[in-house]
Amino acid sequence: MKTDNRPLPPDLQAQLDALERMPDSEIDFSDAPERLDWSGAKRGLFYRPIKKQVTVRFDADVLDWFRHKGEDGKGYQTRMNAVLREYMLTHLSEGREHR
Repeated sequence: MKTDNRPLPPDLQAQLDALERMPDSEIDFSDAPERLDWSGAKRGLFYRPIKKQVTVRFDADVLDWFRHKGEDGKGYQTRMNAVLREYMLTHLSEGREHR
């Protein structure tokens, strides 16, 4: 995702600065109704973790299984990452911190 790092116009920046200093109790949310039903929400929709290129060795049968699980082997690295992420999230509660 590309970001635009150009500075904001001074009037807009002043408005944002004033809003940042304002306590939540003084912000008018009347035009933004409270969301009570989050059942359709998608977690992490805009979160894109930073990718790092590394060299790893996998058993040939494991690699073949992931490569042939999808259409023409496309997306096998994404599937492998998803499995590793699920394992990581499952074990985060064990008190081990990431380093």
